[in-house]
Amino acid sequence: METYVIFRDLAIILIFAKLCGLIAAKLKAPQVVGEIIAGLIIGPSILGLVQQTELISGMAEIGVVLLMFFAGLQTSLRDLMRTGWKALLIACSGVFVPLLGGYLLYCCYYGFAPSGTSQFYSALFTGVIMTATSVSITVASLQELGYLKSETGTTIMSAAIIDDVIGIIVLTFVVGMKDPDSKPSSVIISTVLFFAAAIIFGVIIYRIFKYLDKRYPHTRRIPILGFVLAFAMAYAAEKYFGIADITGAYVAGIILCSIDDSEYIARKVDISSYMLFAPVFFASIGLKTSIDDMTPSLLLFCVLFVIVALITKVIGCGLMSRVLGFNTKDSLKIGVGMMTRGEVALIVAQKGLQVGMIQSKYFSAVILLILVSSIITPIFLKMLYKSN
Repeated sequence: METYVIFRDLAIILIFAKLCGLIAAKLKAPQVVGEIIAGLIIGPSILGLVQQTELISGMAEIGVVLLMFFAGLQTSLRDLMRTGWKALLIACSGVFVPLLGGYLLYCCYYGFAPSGTSQFYSALFTGVIMTATSVSITVASLQELGYLKSETGTTIMSAAIIDDVIGIIVLTFVVGMKDPDSKPSSVIISTVLFFAAAIIFGVIIYRIFKYLDKRYPHTRRIPILGFVLAFAMAYAAEKYFGIADITGAYVAGIILCSIDDSEYIARKVDISSYMLFAPVFFASIGLKTSIDDMTPSLLLFCVLFVIVALITKVIGCGLMSRVLGFNTKDSLKIGVGMMTRGEVALIVAQKGLQVGMIQSKYFSAVILLILVSSIITPIFLKMLYKSN
């Protein structure tokens, strides 16, 4: 393929992604859903205007690394430290129950398989996808209702932050298990070593950035060095520890989230991501999603996937909230507030496709989950709060 063809492909991707994103926003759906649908429209399944290439795949990978770096920068370590055991236990339950539910759904639908087989990993990864939580829609709804700073609102926010951290650790562990040369013990050791190294070097890197931030505040060199750290840690995570590159990028963001210019770095990252790399990433998911494989059986699985993902999140978070002393209605609010899925679910699914744990046809289920959860969560929350 001629090198210059990439310019045509990028022009098509960006214009369709932005147009479909705006349409999705007008319809009160997440813009990322529109960008994914844009990729589906311009891809081989419908118009055939753009083909998935190595260059587009590379840009998409940069996009996902930047998204996770941005997520890490937006994490509040102070909130994580002060949330206490309640939010931690709610988050743990909110990860475990969907993980188990997704695994059992796949096994019941396609049959149980012995450990170590490709079908076993597909079942396990179906559960991993369900663990992700995205509370951006929930935050907007609670803010509109005036309950963002309430006890339930604060609990939802805190549990969601911890949920993401636990979800990344689970993803790291499961992806490591897929390596035929690895054993569960070696995966655990690699994961522990990575986070130990991240803590040790993270403290040193944090102090270096804090010094540079005081000496050269609000200068471009700070975000540039932030980009360097994100890409270096993404590389090191994959190369030396055998875990997901997005884990390294996320940890890089967490390391820098407490420096004075963290918001400045986040804005610069967001510009690069929003303008080019994120649309390419989400559109590339659409490019790889095949509707030609859609059958009545797969459609039924997609519907069941959405139902199980929503119910298990409510059960996992809601029941643990009830055990921890919240009343029934507040427990239900917390469970419903944790139902929404977004970019993290797509990123996890993308990683599963990369390592061969799932097939591209199952992206349809993830897209449907994001769309449905984003629509019904605000409605249910308003009903629950207005019935006080």
